Amino acid sequence: MNLEFFTISLLNGLSYGLLLFMLSSGLTLIFSMMGVLNFAHTSFYMVGAYIAYSLSHVIGFWWALLVAPAMVFVIGALFERYCLRRVHQYGHVPELLITFGLSYLLLELVQLIWGRAAVNYELPVGLQGPLFTIFGTNFPKSRAFIMLLSLFMLLSIWLLLTRTRIGLVIQAALTHPETVEALGHNVPRVFMLVFGGGAALAGLAGVIGGNTFVTEPAMAGSVGAIIFVVVVVGGMGSLSGAFLASLLIGLLQTFAVAMDQSMITLLAQFKVAVTPETFGYPLLKLTISQTAPILPFVFLVLILIFRPKGLLGTREG
Repeated sequence: MNLEFFTISLLNGLSYGLLLFMLSSGLTLIFSMMGVLNFAHTSFYMVGAYIAYSLSHVIGFWWALLVAPAMVFVIGALFERYCLRRVHQYGHVPELLITFGLSYLLLELVQLIWGRAAVNYELPVGLQGPLFTIFGTNFPKSRAFIMLLSLFMLLSIWLLLTRTRIGLVIQAALTHPETVEALGHNVPRVFMLVFGGGAALAGLAGVIGGNTFVTEPAMAGSVGAIIFVVVVVGGMGSLSGAFLASLLIGLLQTFAVAMDQSMITLLAQFKVAVTPETFGYPLLKLTISQTAPILPFVFLVLILIFRPKGLLGTREG
């Protein structure tokens, strides 16, 4: 039973962590390339899920998997071109505020178009059912697909940034924009493509996360805080750090949710009796599963105290 618990929790934790990476990778790219902390990033995740839900009824899920992120890319690129670029010269606070406003605008638009209740965004036939059975527990095809697509996306981003000409231009535009412009490249257009690409990655996560979990207006808010935790823990602007932090937080929460032990259970091993009259009883009776939602934030606080630059981040000079 212990081996079954470990194996199933490990697989579920990895699949959840890789979904977190799909979300955090776009935010990390935008911040590392442009220095913009996009508060509306998870709203693109929500929009991607809803667009895919509507498109799947018309062109099917597999075409929606391609078209929905492309549409989110267009939304993100247009926002950068006509809104974000206009406030970029005024510093980070106006950038943060305008993306904050965009998140509420997208939320209201989603509720106006699709309503306030969750929609019935179902998995395609090819992703329904178990992929395999281990220790009598089924592992869904949908979670395996998330893992495969996340790893493919990681490889694609790495190849794009390190093995292609456009990747070299993007990296050069970050540190030497004047030189890049002198060589004939349009730096504002590069930044527009980066922002749109980051939004598209969030939209892609919404396409596969919306039908694996739930598609509702609250889905952006439910993952918003955890994505910023991932980015900070991994190291601001570090793609490899975001990947490592996503896996660690995914595993931490998944294992914690499945554990019903409490301090009372631990003290019982040492023959220490605990009664309702014992000092601190409300805290002692809390199970690990009940504290699972706050564990990533505890992890964040510890990282900020002992390693402020994050797991794989570097301090700016």
